[in-house]
Formats: sequence, C-alpha cells, structure tokens
Amino acid sequence: MSPGAQGHLAMLAFSALVAGSFSLGSIMANEIAPTAFTAVRFCLASVFVGVLAWHRRELSRSGFRSPWRYAVLGGLFGLYFVLMFEGLKTAPPVSAAAVFTLVPLMAALFAFLLLRQLLTGRMALALGIGALGALWVIFRGNLGAALAFDVGRGEAIYLIGCLSHAIYTPMVRRLNRGESAVVSTLGTVLGGGALLLLYAWPEIVATDWRALPPMVWVTLFYTAFFATAVTVILLQFATLRLPSAKVMAYTYLTPTWVIAWEVALGNAPPGPIVMGGVGLTVVALLLLLRDDQRPA
Repeated sequence: MSPGAQGHLAMLAFSALVAGSFSLGSIMANEIAPTAFTAVRFCLASVFVGVLAWHRRELSRSGFRSPWRYAVLGGLFGLYFVLMFEGLKTAPPVSAAAVFTLVPLMAALFAFLLLRQLLTGRMALALGIGALGALWVIFRGNLGAALAFDVGRGEAIYLIGCLSHAIYTPMVRRLNRGESAVVSTLGTVLGGGALLLLYAWPEIVATDWRALPPMVWVTLFYTAFFATAVTVILLQFATLRLPSAKVMAYTYLTPTWVIAWEVALGNAPPGPIVMGGVGLTVVALLLLLRDDQRPA
C-alpha cells in the first residue's frame, strides 16, 4: 500500500472515531467541567500512548528534543477539546459536527501561511462546497438566520476551538523533527496534559469524581483512548503523508458518522433540510480526494 493510500485509510478511521465524541460528549457535557474532563483525558491518553511507544521501543531522548514544540501542539489540541465539550453543552451533535467541517477551509489557509502548500481549482471549489454544506446545517437551512448570522452559543464557542484545530494540523508537519507518529503523539498529549493540569487544577479538585454518572466514565475512556490517543496517532500519521487540506477533507464525513452514531444510540435522525447540507459535505469530500494537488 502506498504512503498516500495509508494516509487516506488512517483518515477514514479518524473521522469515524471523532464522530463518537460528539454523540457521547453531548450526553455528558453538562455533568463535569470541560477543563477537568479534558485534563484527565489527556493524562489517560498519555498512559495509553506511552505504553505503545515503550512496546515499540521508540522511547528515546532524541524524540523529545525541543520540548517547547509539544507544549505548542498540546496547547492547541487541548484548547480544541475543551471548547468542543463547552460547545456541546448547548449545540446539537450534528450541528457541532457541521462546524467541524469548516476546519479544512481554515487548515488550507494556515497550510499556505506556514508550509506554502497550494490548492488547485478543484480543491478550492470543494472547500467552498463543504463550507456551504456546513453553514446549511449550522443555520438549519434558514436563510433568514444565515443573513442575520444567528449562530447558537455552543456553535460559536466550538468554532473557536476548530480554529485551534486548523492551526494544529500544519503545525504538526512544521514542528516535526523526524519523530514517529507515536512519539510525536506522546509528546503532544504530555504537553497538553501538563498545561491543562496547571490551568484546571481547581476544577479537578472541586469535582466529586465518585458521584459522576457512568456515562461520564464511558465517555472519558472512549475519548482518552479512541478519540485522543488513537485519533492523534492517525492524524499525525496521515499529516506526514498527505497535504494538510486533504487530511482535513475527511472531516466532511463527520456529520454523516455522527448521524449513524445518533441513530445507533436511539436518537432520531435529522430532518431532510439538514440532510441536504450533510450531502454537500460528502460531495466536497469526493472532490477533495481527487489526486490533482500541486506539490507543496
């Protein structure tokens, strides 16, 4: 399998795993402070990734040169997750997933500024179609709400988090010094966990962990292992093999996966108007997967 094909397969799994965070996160978002939840999540993820790195014999001092890089990457990724769960307190999962599909457009801009990666006309068109589909879902197909820019509070908060995610994507490639995806992931979650522990310590101490509902613990394990450790590895693995805009193209599958998660959890699927916007995001994905990108 070619490196490009490996990157595409990694991002397909990435989009499915990320989607679970929206559905599970919306269930427990109001049960615990997002900063405390994310801090513990990153600490657990550090254990999972650290064990994997040790098993693969990839732990070495050289992998942690210039540790400030991991503080930057961990800070960006930690901010994204905190604002995601803060937004899910009020934003519906499908709507939040639609906000997430704006990341490729923002990632393409930052990839040009940081890496000078250029887009073809088809990719620019695809990003525009995907953004239109995302806005369609965010505003529920209501033109009046769109013209008035009537965005929900949760969606607005999460949009700021997505901006952090968009910066993170090209920064992975910019700051990489030849480390493997596993070592880079370990540094990222360690850096993010350390920053979050310092910032969220009052919320962590104030949380009655024994009284939390079981769904919080289920979500904590899922997000720490699958939606943090595994997805960060997949994202960094793919970022080193694909252009940033094409990596983030797979976020356009997230609303579709979220709908599948919602139905599996017993919730009703969105109406036909919202489904029209989701359909546009799938069209954008298909256009972005065409192999006509100019060399970076």
